[in-house]
Amino acid sequence: MKPYQYLPILDQGEPLVPIPLDHFAVVTPHPYHALGAPYGDRSPYWLRSAVLSALTQAQSGLQQVYPGWRLQIFDAYRPIPVQQFMVEYAFAALAQQQGQDLASLTAPERDRLRLAVSEFWAVPSLDPATPPPHSTGAAIDLTLLDSAGNPVDMGSPIDELSVRSHPDHFATATHPSAQQAHRHRQILKHAMVAAGFQQHPKEWWHFSLGDQLWAWLVQAQTNQRVTARYGRVEAAIPPG
Repeated sequence: MKPYQYLPILDQGEPLVPIPLDHFAVVTPHPYHALGAPYGDRSPYWLRSAVLSALTQAQSGLQQVYPGWRLQIFDAYRPIPVQQFMVEYAFAALAQQQGQDLASLTAPERDRLRLAVSEFWAVPSLDPATPPPHSTGAAIDLTLLDSAGNPVDMGSPIDELSVRSHPDHFATATHPSAQQAHRHRQILKHAMVAAGFQQHPKEWWHFSLGDQLWAWLVQAQTNQRVTARYGRVEAAIPPG
């Protein structure tokens, strides 16, 4: 278990609501849909209602400082079967990247790969006390588009399993392009945090509001006991 999964959850019962895709930019086609992830009758473009309100606030704050810029949504709600699919996909992709054959992996090699994947991907737990963040409808992966509609350079792609994904990886960089990537990451972080979100410690693109990870981060900052507002959502929702 990860440290944040020990925090209690008192679900507020807020419904999942559709993200207005005409208001935000969206990565299309949806990256996990394109891989064959089993969404069934559910949509990745849904969030808890209060989380969506905060996301709207984050984009408004961004545009006050950077007119014409938009948040570009990569992924939001993720059912458990999709989480399982993507964990397995990430495991296989990492093995291939390292030149290893899945069928011939030794037990220690499998353990090492699982550990590397678990740094970025939450375990697809069915235990209601330990839901993956995205399965709560309170987490979102996103990046930025500039006023011309071009993707802003963030230094590394979403879902990259490396230290380059850590939010402050380029904080002390000396190369101009790396310094710019760090500034862009800070722009995204400031917009989201100002609206109440917390950033994943190892993923520049992942933010949440109200789940266990959010509660754990807020608790660490305030030194006060915090309870998560959202648990796993399993209700069927219309396709996106």
